[in-house]
Amino acid sequence: MNDYQERLTTILLEKNEALSYGQARTWVELLWDDFETTYARAGREYKGSEMTEKIVRQWIEQYGSKLHEFAGQNPKYRQYLDQDKNTIN
Repeated sequence: MNDYQERLTTILLEKNEALSYGQARTWVELLWDDFETTYARAGREYKGSEMTEKIVRQWIEQYGSKLHEFAGQNPKYRQYLDQDKNTIN
């Protein structure tokens, strides 16, 4: 899973220069967990990390350049992302 998330973090950093590495990694982890949790709650069969990577990659492609703006409006995510830009999680 670490390799998947590392690839996604790199893609997100390419899409959004406003994020530090730590913030991008946190976003990837949050999106990853949100997808898997929602999928499980819906009673769906787990299809593996490849499926999760595919969905999170789509979200990053669509919304990655604006994620830093969303965090400022959503307290659920702000607490994870309000950190020193040089801090790695």
